Amino acid sequence: MSPKIESHLQEERVFSPDPEFSAQARISSLAQYKKLYRQSIQQPDVFWSKEASELAWRKPWSQVLDWKAPFAKWFVGAKLNVAENCVDRHARSHRRNKAAIIFEGEPGDQRVITYAQLEREVNRFANVLEKQGVKAKDRVLIYMPMIPEAAIAMLACARIGAVHSVVFGGFSADSIVDRLEDSGASLIVTADGGWRRGKIVPLKENVDAALEKYSHVRKVIVFRRCGQPVSMTPDRDLWWHEEVEQVKSSHKAKAFDSEHPLFILYTSGSTGKPKGILHTSGGYLTGTYTTFKYIFDIREEDVYWCTADVGWITGHSYIVYGPLANGATQVMYEGAPNHPDFGRFWKIIEQHGVSIFYTAPTAIRAFIKAGDHYPANHDLSSLRLLGSVGEPINPEAWMWYHKHIGGKRCPIVDTWWQTETGAIMLTPLPGCTPTKPGTVTLPFFGVDAAIFDENGKECAPNEGGKLVIRQPWPSMARSIYGDKARYQKTYWSDYKGIYTAGDGARRDQDGNFWIVGRIDDVLNVSGHRLGTAEVESSLVAHPAVAEAAVVGRPDDLKGQAVVCFVTLKESHQPSDDLLQALRQHVGKSIGAIAKPDDLYFAPALPKTRSGKIMRRLLKELVTHGKITGNVTTLDDVNVIANLAACMKSTT
Repeated sequence: MSPKIESHLQEERVFSPDPEFSAQARISSLAQYKKLYRQSIQQPDVFWSKEASELAWRKPWSQVLDWKAPFAKWFVGAKLNVAENCVDRHARSHRRNKAAIIFEGEPGDQRVITYAQLEREVNRFANVLEKQGVKAKDRVLIYMPMIPEAAIAMLACARIGAVHSVVFGGFSADSIVDRLEDSGASLIVTADGGWRRGKIVPLKENVDAALEKYSHVRKVIVFRRCGQPVSMTPDRDLWWHEEVEQVKSSHKAKAFDSEHPLFILYTSGSTGKPKGILHTSGGYLTGTYTTFKYIFDIREEDVYWCTADVGWITGHSYIVYGPLANGATQVMYEGAPNHPDFGRFWKIIEQHGVSIFYTAPTAIRAFIKAGDHYPANHDLSSLRLLGSVGEPINPEAWMWYHKHIGGKRCPIVDTWWQTETGAIMLTPLPGCTPTKPGTVTLPFFGVDAAIFDENGKECAPNEGGKLVIRQPWPSMARSIYGDKARYQKTYWSDYKGIYTAGDGARRDQDGNFWIVGRIDDVLNVSGHRLGTAEVESSLVAHPAVAEAAVVGRPDDLKGQAVVCFVTLKESHQPSDDLLQALRQHVGKSIGAIAKPDDLYFAPALPKTRSGKIMRRLLKELVTHGKITGNVTTLDDVNVIANLAACMKSTT
């Protein structure tokens, strides 16, 4: 049996909800949360029936849940149309002329699309897809920049019952081939290109390269975004703008079964055969609708902005389906956070009056490194709520976010969830949950989360173990596409009938959940199991450090040695004295066992274009001295060479 995951960092700072915010909030007290949470666990049928009833169903359900672990069916027998719920019902209400999407392109171009306009555009593209022979359950691959047409294409697929598979626009031609082969998609929706840091990402060119290796795609529909010349293959490639001109702006949406497949989304960083997570319609929509409503405390007048890409689950759940099902107004931005400089996000917030802002810890740490003057130069007083998503947020990054972006007045909802969970699982509710920097606090309604040891016993407070979920929830994945056995083995084999998230975590004496890192990233140091997230948090707490990544390398004596890569704030320079100070700082805050064996000052860390640190590459570098794995998702290939040079120059 493996020793327990140890947790040493303690956080004593507590921030209670602002009474003025709580007075207006949907969930305004811990007592109200606890009452609803208890009902959602003890009577899930009652709780989820009430939430689902706020959506538009064509046929009611005969049974809320049919559960034969690990396979669930939610709202059995019911029928609905997902696009109708996200678009039509608002376009035919008082929200008809309300802005659905406020778009800002990286070059500065802007568009506002109302719900009535969105309905027409979705209808037109649904007609285009049907004209090209796309039928219910056919797979459509979408490879687009962050523009409204990406959401329109997704909703058009949902409208006709086609299954969309969105591929992140930063992925390579090989990644497209993998996903085509696994999904069997017969049509691709793409663009001539997209803007990123002032340059054009050659999306159509990448599709052409992929189709040299995969020949089963019948049609490619190309949106003209950048106006650059692209190759158009006769009888296969079609221009979006030409096709929509030839169809009507009306379309009769059909009703589909609650368990009708909605989308396949491939998890990032997978090796070997792609892992296509399959989500269905009724349960997923109920989950994203409900979480968005309560966690972001959405109001009719809010302007919401999630900075994710539609190529990730965050973009599916909290750009397309959750916000639009709630009739929200949201900002969609195409480009990089640092173009033309690190003031871009704050300028957008100021200009559009953003009131709810949801971004990633990696972005926050990049803003810290860039300097406080960027947000200070903009009026951020429109903000009332902040969110964090993607990976654990270091307490010091949380504090910077709270002070410099939230003006010490905005609640922060630090959220934990996964592609597989479909919707947020662990989170504060902004009107009632006391927050501590770095913790995702408490389970959302209907989420029976716990920490288990290797034997399936629930861990005591502050004892590290595996994060699990003990009962089904509506937005849960239904399978890995085409591979039910792999789904069962990957997520449901550690403990019978219980979902294993793959994350190490602990729960403090107040019941708050702390994510300590992926189980795969837990270090075994001299018999101690340490979560990398805690070591990274310790380093980022030092005033010189903007960002850190921690990995293990094989060590004959210890089992694994602790290797740290540190990016400094602009005001600090690398030195031997600082290196030793950082080692001592970790030793003091966590313990001697966590003191870094190797520490390298890195000008930048290897990241995906969405901002996630690619620790897999760092592991390869410290273990083998070179990178042999797939680097197609890497945002800047020069980072690896720079890291190798840093390692050589540091003794």
